[in-house]
Amino acid sequence: MTALEWILLGGVAMSAIALVGSVTLVLGERRLERLLVPLVALAAGSLIGGAFFHMLPAVLSTGAPAPTTFAWAAGGFVVFMVLEQFLHWHHEHGRAAAGKEPLTYLVLLGDGLHNLLGGMAVAGSFLIDPQVGISAWLAAAAHEVPQELGDFGVLVHGGWKKGRALLFNVLSGSTFLVGGLVTYWASFEVDVVPLVAFAAGNFLYLGASDLVPEVNRSRAGLASLGHVGCFVLGLVLLYALRP
Repeated sequence: MTALEWILLGGVAMSAIALVGSVTLVLGERRLERLLVPLVALAAGSLIGGAFFHMLPAVLSTGAPAPTTFAWAAGGFVVFMVLEQFLHWHHEHGRAAAGKEPLTYLVLLGDGLHNLLGGMAVAGSFLIDPQVGISAWLAAAAHEVPQELGDFGVLVHGGWKKGRALLFNVLSGSTFLVGGLVTYWASFEVDVVPLVAFAAGNFLYLGASDLVPEVNRSRAGLASLGHVGCFVLGLVLLYALRP
């Protein structure tokens, strides 16, 4: 398969993952919570493993200078931190001003932006090496499953009808494909290798700053060891998938 075919397939598949939100309709709240924490731990390990074992080594293998590579990664980390601070600020102000409705649109906006940047990152990885792209896609997908479960619940809780919530979740997931196609066409004019290092910083931020704290909030005794195991499993899986 060509890089474009991989990008198209990955984009469509990532949009389809948004349908997983419908699972919340048949799971009780307690069962869903028990399922979410292990999934979040697995996603955290996968994102960090994808950055360390695939994306950064792939960039360095192109001959890119190490200081420049890590500077791009640090930039990706900082940009996601700023983006999240912006969304949190608007989240709090919107909730104070008008209840739940503004929050639902901010959830979709945040998810759409994350998917757009994720699509650009994975497309850049496919352009370097299809195996690196597959690994980056798997890491992004592992993060997307618990996120879509949570997002769908927020939309329904915010007053959206279930069909509408599912439709808009899928539409926000489609920005992953948009980001991938933008990167593919941009690659004819610019070097997209730094984008992969930048995206590695995004993955590190999401894993270490967003997801690990969520896992650490759980104080469930022996279950906490299982959460650590899921995190390590994510790392091991991505290590085993390295080129």
